Amino acid sequence: MAASLEQTIEQKQHNWFSLLLNSQAFWVTIAMLLACIFLSYSTDAFATSKNLYNITRNVTFTAIIALGTTMVIITGGIDLSVGSVLCLCSMVLAVTMHAGFGIYTGIAAAVLTALVVGAFNGILVAYLDFPPFVVTLGMLSVARSLAMVLSNNTVVFEFGPDHDKLLALGGGSTFGIANPVIYMVVLALLTGFVLRWTRFGRYLYAIGGNEQAATLTGVPVRRIKVAVYMISALSAGIAGIVQTGWLGAVTTNIGAGMELQVIAAAVIGGANLAGGVGTAYGALVGSALIEVIRNSLGLLGINAFWQGTFIGSCIIIAVAFDRMRRTR
Repeated sequence: MAASLEQTIEQKQHNWFSLLLNSQAFWVTIAMLLACIFLSYSTDAFATSKNLYNITRNVTFTAIIALGTTMVIITGGIDLSVGSVLCLCSMVLAVTMHAGFGIYTGIAAAVLTALVVGAFNGILVAYLDFPPFVVTLGMLSVARSLAMVLSNNTVVFEFGPDHDKLLALGGGSTFGIANPVIYMVVLALLTGFVLRWTRFGRYLYAIGGNEQAATLTGVPVRRIKVAVYMISALSAGIAGIVQTGWLGAVTTNIGAGMELQVIAAAVIGGANLAGGVGTAYGALVGSALIEVIRNSLGLLGINAFWQGTFIGSCIIIAVAFDRMRRTR
């Protein structure tokens, strides 16, 4: 009995260790930590409290959206509209508050806008069988165009009677921790719980693994797909609300190109564009690595134009790692 118990414990430890070594998020974490150690010794500015505060705050906007995008990717879909949805929701919030409405009305209008956009994307994908790439690529243009129409393509920087409340929401801190970081952690824990412990999370992996089999086993595939596109748009809307408070102004350029950065963060963190694979932690660590890379370029005196090269290389390496793991 004792020998059997010891063997069982040893087997569980071996399985846990094997899963850890096969986890892409684990190796991305190691890479990020090594980069941080290198930068701490190479530059005097990286390990300062001000720079670390800026890194943790800046990573939140990408990470919050990456959490929602990862859920879409798990189902085998893609959402290219998140950057423009962020812009549209930010502009809806800004214009609503600029018109004299309170912060809660502005936030409600921005959230409702995100949910409507997400539902539109999801219905076209799930019920009309439109390709996700085409639908969200179209929405990328539509959402930013609507933001331009809404603001007459001007900068909005006055937010009515609750101006200071909005700035505190996105630019303030609690116990020395930037408010956006707190929002990111809470949303990451919620997303991780949903993916790991709920039926909805299991349905996402089932759809991404084999959509036809999931349908045959009774999974409400269409409704789940609509829901994940709504969640993806909602995450972009939340990021837009927070970023508006942080920047203190909204332009129609906000969020431009963010969709590629978000997808990169999800893929680097271990999400598979073929579907069926992805975690909340992977979305966070992928976003963090991208921000560390971006931050390090300036500190090391490297031209910022190299940022795309480094991030693109990380994506290729991440995909290659996933391919080798699956082949083995």
